Amino acid sequence: MGKNLFNKVWDLHKVASLSETRDQLFIGLHLVHEVTSPQAFQALRERGLPVKYPQRTVSTVDHIVPTQDQLIRPYQDDLAEQMLQAIERNTKDFGLRFFGLNSDSQGIVHIIGPENGFTQPGITIACGDSHTSTHGAFGALAFGVGTSQVRDVLATQTLAFERLQVRKINVVGTRSSGIYAKDLILKIIADLGVMGGLGHAYEFAGSVIHALSMEERMTVCNMSIEGGARAGYVNPDQITFDYLEGRPFSPKGEKFAEAVEHWKSMASDGDADFDDIYELDVTEMSPMVTWGITPGQGIEVDGTMPKLVDLDETEVEITQKAYEHMGLSEGQKIEGEKIDVAFIGSCTNGRISDFRAAAEIVKGKQVASHVKALAVPGSRKVKLQAEEEGLDKIFTEAGFEWREAGCSMCLAMNPDKLTGRQLSASSSNRNFIGRQGTQKGRTLLMSPAMVAAAAVEGAVADVRNFI
Repeated sequence: MGKNLFNKVWDLHKVASLSETRDQLFIGLHLVHEVTSPQAFQALRERGLPVKYPQRTVSTVDHIVPTQDQLIRPYQDDLAEQMLQAIERNTKDFGLRFFGLNSDSQGIVHIIGPENGFTQPGITIACGDSHTSTHGAFGALAFGVGTSQVRDVLATQTLAFERLQVRKINVVGTRSSGIYAKDLILKIIADLGVMGGLGHAYEFAGSVIHALSMEERMTVCNMSIEGGARAGYVNPDQITFDYLEGRPFSPKGEKFAEAVEHWKSMASDGDADFDDIYELDVTEMSPMVTWGITPGQGIEVDGTMPKLVDLDETEVEITQKAYEHMGLSEGQKIEGEKIDVAFIGSCTNGRISDFRAAAEIVKGKQVASHVKALAVPGSRKVKLQAEEEGLDKIFTEAGFEWREAGCSMCLAMNPDKLTGRQLSASSSNRNFIGRQGTQKGRTLLMSPAMVAAAAVEGAVADVRNFI
């Protein structure tokens, strides 16, 4: 029996067995941002410890930085200013690579890693951010960790993990126009549930997955965590190698060819064993929209919200809570629901292909008069490329605000927030209560193109009517 990628990469990086199920793994790449790192660096200072392998850590700022007047310091938010000063000081003192506000590589940590070539197949990656699973799109094992584990990686370049089971998710059929990568992962989470992946890594496979671009694969892997999985990945292939070739920190020349041979060997064997296999046929799929307060509470845009009588008894309480918070009701249609805010951005959907798709929808149209619409690139490089292609003008002429790079309204640890009971059409990854800056605010997750359609319509709309 062959091995799957998860077990190949795990075994390659295992430095010690701590128990029958728990191993110590070497971490090939450590990504650091300003929010989960200050206490970790302080712990090193208190113990008089250096960073073990500083060349394996890459740092940036993304969560707390404003997307307007980004370079005007000090920030009005004192805590944000303290966090920014802390990472500037810590990266300098410990000799770490830092993409700060004066760098053309600044941006959301899960976007700058891949676009600079740091993220590569067959490595282990850790970051103090739950959506580190994004990097699994390259055939890496990427784990979100807490601040104490950020400390441990800085000090030892290792972490202890329980070995996971691996579920293979085969996505097959014909993906029709208007169905984007975001729709695929929202459908998977709706089918399997937000707890369905507990104790698992997800291997995304099948003809539909392997036809996706690298940026689309990143969207799918990004939300693995929202389905309860500890990690998600796609086997590396020629699409992966083509994306990495020529990136600033990718191998060069003969070393790149050697790396490709190694990366190929990391892919799951044809006869690899899996703990579970799930198959999704997307041929008849419609675009997805969440209606509730978890990413698993989603339906197709032309569908209706579930009736309590049809639900498993374990889902009734959270469904009732969702309807109460959202102001929606069982059996209701989601299409036509009026929105107040439209947000395109985040580590899920803040890449150049996301803005291209959304721009196709809004070009020559106008955002509804009652809608506040934000387009926030995920990195400086994405912003510059979009502006070179004239996408910024398409958005601003339609009535969107074109912003600087950052996490923005995805988690509202910066000035971009909902107010009151505003309803947001968002391309981000979480619709939890309070996620976008107010305990009364409401979030509908959807693809960037669907957000663009909603912005123009002023209400949830089927993007297929705009294509």
